[in-house]
Amino acid sequence: MTFLRIIDGLESSQATGPQAMQAARMGFLQWACAVEGPITAQMARAALESPAARQAESAAARAFVGFLREASRTCLALPMRRGRARVLH
Repeated sequence: MTFLRIIDGLESSQATGPQAMQAARMGFLQWACAVEGPITAQMARAALESPAARQAESAAARAFVGFLREASRTCLALPMRRGRARVLH
């Protein structure tokens, strides 16, 4: 399912509160599964730049945009601390 179809469907949703969050979560999963290959922060940023994302009005669509914002952040992985394991092995 394409990004625009998902966000259009969420815009027509009357859901609020937890139901809106659940609909947004399902929309995000549909978007993530529809993309070929791994999902990257750049892909989420590109989706956020669309007019539909910037103009989201319904609670479900705004929550979906929130999930995209979270996905657009890059994480810096810290090196694992292996102090005792390294000493023992």
